[in-house]
Amino acid sequence: MLIKIRKSWEMRESEATPESVFHDRRRLVKSLAATPILASVGAAVLTGCDSGEAVATEIEKDPTADMYPVMRNLAYRLDREITDEKLATTYNNFYEFGTSKNIWVAAQKLPLRPWEVTIDGMVDNPMTLGFDDLLKKVKLEERLYRHRCVEAWSMAVPWSGFTLKQLVALASPKAGAKYLRMTTFQDPKVAPGQGYFFQPWPYVEGLTVEEATNELAFIATGLYGKPIPKQNGAPLRLVTPWKYGFKSVKSIVSFTFTDERPVSFWETLQASEYGFYANVNPAFNHPRWSQATEQVLGQDGRVPTLLYNGYEEQVAHLYPSTTDRQYFY
Repeated sequence: MLIKIRKSWEMRESEATPESVFHDRRRLVKSLAATPILASVGAAVLTGCDSGEAVATEIEKDPTADMYPVMRNLAYRLDREITDEKLATTYNNFYEFGTSKNIWVAAQKLPLRPWEVTIDGMVDNPMTLGFDDLLKKVKLEERLYRHRCVEAWSMAVPWSGFTLKQLVALASPKAGAKYLRMTTFQDPKVAPGQGYFFQPWPYVEGLTVEEATNELAFIATGLYGKPIPKQNGAPLRLVTPWKYGFKSVKSIVSFTFTDERPVSFWETLQASEYGFYANVNPAFNHPRWSQATEQVLGQDGRVPTLLYNGYEEQVAHLYPSTTDRQYFY
């Protein structure tokens, strides 16, 4: 007899949202448009959200739209409800376009075609290819992941995309490559935030190769069964659900394999507050606020923060200690 033991993030099939309901786009959009957003969220997360805004994902037709929705991988499920699409697509951080949470309108200026992606550094197969050509080389799937911001708010969303491990395999990194550095686009004419000379543009983030090849590491190209909206990091962004959200570099143009640890955007600005690893741990507070609890978008009250954002089983082996602060800020 085959006995299946559910992993920590899995829930029973009966608890999952039915595919037919989740992918009924018109009904979802209609219901969201009729519902004031953030009605039950605390004042701390109300900034920049207008109940009269349309769902931001419906603005522009993407040439890859016919590829979505993709098949959901049922191994990756949630212990909480999926966050309303309107909340997840209008309450955003994207500092290239400004510091408020209401940047989704400004982000529509980002041109997505042509979009070239470079894979280089210590690899056997360096390449530069268009985003649409990259999609032909990978297998897309949908995963339900928690997302935890260092600002102590959280959401749960359905990302579509491909495992970062697939991209690593395409590159075939050399034996000495220890890190993967990811860089976003650079265009101050499109992204006014990049005009601030005191900030280290373009946005850079990094992972160890071991982190990049972990089963959870994901490159998102879609969200809510559609191409990922510009404000959420189109056309492709990093998703590492066990880390704080500032690690999720958006609108990536290059993946560079290196033997030198990357120094990220936020680490360059304030290394005492934002480190390289940035794994979620409720026991280590940010220097200016507690990380013990989080505000789930669309819900009343706060909930306890989970170690590694609830993905301890999958990633704890990557780190030698849960008491060493360097791995958790």
